[in-house]
Amino acid sequence: MQAHVRIKMARRHLKLSQNGLAEVIGVHRSAVSQWESPLGKNPTLRNLRKLAELSAVQFEWLATGRGTMALTRNEELECVATAHALLVDDPVEMRMVVAMRAATIHARMALVEMAEELAASRVGRKPKQS
Repeated sequence: MQAHVRIKMARRHLKLSQNGLAEVIGVHRSAVSQWESPLGKNPTLRNLRKLAELSAVQFEWLATGRGTMALTRNEELECVATAHALLVDDPVEMRMVVAMRAATIHARMALVEMAEELAASRVGRKPKQS
């Protein structure tokens, strides 16, 4: 999940419009619009911290996508780390990531080795030996 989506989720959790959030944080509405745009600018750390505090979401989740959103004490949203979210645009690849995360470490190693073997044979190389 990309940063602009997490920012929008935090704002919606507050039940605020872009204008309302801008007023509370002390920025122009256009700044909030930029933060929520896929090609927009990122908020400063100070403004990101304010948003996390106001919306009661974890700062790390808001800033990086790691951890949980933590909507309430008993309710959490699963999220994908930002580093992985940039790589997982394909539904098939997402299925592989979900399967890997659910597997034991031994099964993960077997899956990685099979994937490396298949990829290497596709391009005519020998797979890496661990």
